[in-house]
Amino acid sequence: MIVALTCIACLGLLNVGLGFYVSMVRGKTGVMIGVPEDATHRMTRAVRAHSNTAEYSAMLSVLMYILATQDPQTWVLWCMVGATLARCSIVIGLLTGDLSRPTPARFAGSLGTYIFGIALSIAMLQLAYS
Repeated sequence: MIVALTCIACLGLLNVGLGFYVSMVRGKTGVMIGVPEDATHRMTRAVRAHSNTAEYSAMLSVLMYILATQDPQTWVLWCMVGATLARCSIVIGLLTGDLSRPTPARFAGSLGTYIFGIALSIAMLQLAYS
């Protein structure tokens, strides 16, 4: 359970931390609503990183928690860690790069999210039908 709860806590900190970061950037840039059209603007990158995290962290957290309550196999625990690291990677890529071009961190984060998210979903199906 410790692995899942640690991963869930990291995803929660990532999501809430990015929300706080968006608020700070709004104050510093004076952009109180919406985002600039510029894909390199700090506000645009911050909002995109937060919204992307919010889109995935809740479902991943639910999968992790439910699977953790059922004494998961080692590969499932590794998928939890992989999904969490993937989410961190994509945030780094979104905050540091130009959103109009892919970056290695965004690619790795996206691919990892899909692979580990699908694997956790398959583990959930195995749990449901075993």
